[in-house]
Amino acid sequence: MGNIFGKKKQSRVTEQDKAILQLKQQRDKLRQYQKKINLQQDKERVLAKQLLKDGKKDKALLLLKKKRYRDQLLDKTENQISNLEHLVQDLEFVQIEKKVIDGLKVGNECLKKMHEVMSIEEVERIMDETHDAVEYQRQIDEILAGSLTPEDEEAVLAELEAITQGEMELPDVPAEELPEVPEKEPERERPRKKAQPEMLAA
Repeated sequence: MGNIFGKKKQSRVTEQDKAILQLKQQRDKLRQYQKKINLQQDKERVLAKQLLKDGKKDKALLLLKKKRYRDQLLDKTENQISNLEHLVQDLEFVQIEKKVIDGLKVGNECLKKMHEVMSIEEVERIMDETHDAVEYQRQIDEILAGSLTPEDEEAVLAELEAITQGEMELPDVPAEELPEVPEKEPERERPRKKAQPEMLAA
């Protein structure tokens, strides 16, 4: 039938993870062995005391020799457990360091790409344009805020007065007389009816 859920996800377990897991398993086995020996030692200690009470000194001595040998094994086991734990910690720390290095590598690659896109000259040009725009805006703000010097104020008022006078000034009246304009000939009137005597008398 095929995989119903699509492709299987790739395992993220690395060789270092496997090595750490194996070391922890060996450490746990040694601890179990250590626990087993300690229980056995306690039983044989009780048995040795009983043998001494029963007058069986030789058997009691033999048990104590075995106990001494197992004590040495316990010391060796403890050293091995300690070594394994240190090794596990070292491997785990190396994994952390590797992740940090990988992160730095990715960060450096991103920085290189950004540097390729934006050169130093481009940044300087943008900064210059930004500085010019900010300076221009500052000048506008100062003008709008009325932060002109007295000389600037006088110059602005003089310019305003000159513009106003230019708009209100009328042309001078000519001193010479205007030339005469020839009158137009009167239009011919239509023939009128003879006037009545009363109108003539008037």
